[in-house]
Amino acid sequence: MSIGFRVLPVERRVSAELVNQYRDLPVANVSDAMNRMFAGGAALRPMHGANLESRVLAGPAVTVKARPGDNLMLHRALDIAQPGDVVVVDAGGDLTNALIGELMVAHAESRGLAGIVIFGAIRDVAAIRAGTFPVFAAGVTHRGPYKDGPGEVNVPIAIDGMVIHPGDLIVGDDDGLLAVGMDDAEAIYAKASAKHAAETAQMEKIRRGENPRAWVEETLKRLGCEGV
Repeated sequence: MSIGFRVLPVERRVSAELVNQYRDLPVANVSDAMNRMFAGGAALRPMHGANLESRVLAGPAVTVKARPGDNLMLHRALDIAQPGDVVVVDAGGDLTNALIGELMVAHAESRGLAGIVIFGAIRDVAAIRAGTFPVFAAGVTHRGPYKDGPGEVNVPIAIDGMVIHPGDLIVGDDDGLLAVGMDDAEAIYAKASAKHAAETAQMEKIRRGENPRAWVEETLKRLGCEGV
């Protein structure tokens, strides 16, 4: 075994059926269902087109632990990932060198992947923004990558403290990125779906002018706020 320079398989993935169910949920509701304790960091933003449906990212993770500034193992991950997978790269958040550009994004899209996440930088951002293939990244630079390794594919990684295992569910939208453990995905979906339904009903009440606000004053009194 070569620790730090190896390519492993994805032993199991979250189901395609569950992935499709998550596409209809805002990431914020999924986060609420996970007690707001997990996030991919505020720096990770969608870099692709403005079409609302295209901005939604969902799929099982193929993970890459890359040396900052080097994309050799990312190339390998793109070649072995299955259609519907999301390639997620922990590059340490380094923004010195871009790890992908429009050519690699085109390759990923041609293979039917669901998206790419780079905890690092990208380039050719105008071309990526003009497309609809989901790309999340922490920044942009014109400086290209090296291709020397080392690195690892399909090992546990962490992005800003959020741990991602190969096969975990990755979801992302304009609010950011989130990983859902595959063993918890069904239970979290049930909670997030209920939360989304409740918020949808509340929005209808707001539009009708039927949004009770007594809880604000009650909370302030309970907490001893002066002047209430």
